[in-house]
Amino acid sequence: MNKKPNLAIVGATGLVGSTFLKVLEERDFPFENLYMMASAKSAGTTVTFRGKDYIVEELTEHSFDKPIDIALFSAGGGTSEKFAPIAAAHGVVVVDNSSAWRMDPNVPLVVPEVNPEDVKWNKGIIANPNCSTIQAMLPLKALHDVYQIKRVVFSTYQAVSGSGLKGINDLKEGLKGNDLCQAYAHPIANNCLPHIDVFLENGYTKEEMKMVNETKKILGDDSIRVTATTVRVPVFESHSESVNLEFEKPFELSDVRRLLESFPGIVVLDDLANNVYPLARDAAGKDEVFVGRIRRDESIENGLNLWIVADNIRKGAATNAVQIAELLIK
Repeated sequence: MNKKPNLAIVGATGLVGSTFLKVLEERDFPFENLYMMASAKSAGTTVTFRGKDYIVEELTEHSFDKPIDIALFSAGGGTSEKFAPIAAAHGVVVVDNSSAWRMDPNVPLVVPEVNPEDVKWNKGIIANPNCSTIQAMLPLKALHDVYQIKRVVFSTYQAVSGSGLKGINDLKEGLKGNDLCQAYAHPIANNCLPHIDVFLENGYTKEEMKMVNETKKILGDDSIRVTATTVRVPVFESHSESVNLEFEKPFELSDVRRLLESFPGIVVLDDLANNVYPLARDAAGKDEVFVGRIRRDESIENGLNLWIVADNIRKGAATNAVQIAELLIK
């Protein structure tokens, strides 16, 4: 793209949609025209961006009749299934934040620091991975390229913002003593729920299987064995993850640390003498992936443990999507 693109935000009034705008502004993303779209319920509201007011229009089959180059979608899987192909048929490149297209073999699943070259084979839709997958992929890529990962065990501690405004409200009200269950099957305040998304026939949740399948697709290696337990915790922002890795090749901890420190988008926080390790509160509002508690797994050969924290609405959703759009205009 030589000219500034015409840009559309689909789901502009939601939690991720409003963060799209924040990130676009911070990164000074260039565009010619900007269109805000949402459901009929939100249509007609005004969104201010870079000092200009935009009226949110209802998303319809005709929304992409006008010239649009890139559309950032965060409006749920059903909306993406219906409208992303319509947009693509009009020559728009859709960067979709839902799970609708992630495992489609014709759709690239992209983390820009990890597999940027995959945007080149898009056929009009590019999928943004799951938030909990995105943050893990940076350290895993840094190490997989050198030591070849055999097996991954993910244990996640995921913030309520991953459930949108309903999740945030459940925790806010729960902390006041009002046990709302709008987003979850049980109260989230003072609780840990080993239940994110729906349960599947194999006993895993959809979120757990997303991490299993997306890891293999993004790293381009189906031989990696992956398992996951995903847990919702009473934290507002930022997902934390305990990740256990088994490599084909032996490693030195000093080399692991150096690889992680030199990888784009990663910040290593690992100074145990001073109680320095990644914290959800510190990651909130930031775009980097924070890694610490780097230590050998002494129970297996070539095993490693990591603690990985990132803001799930920023790097886990909005920032990653905007970075994909930046790759497109390059």
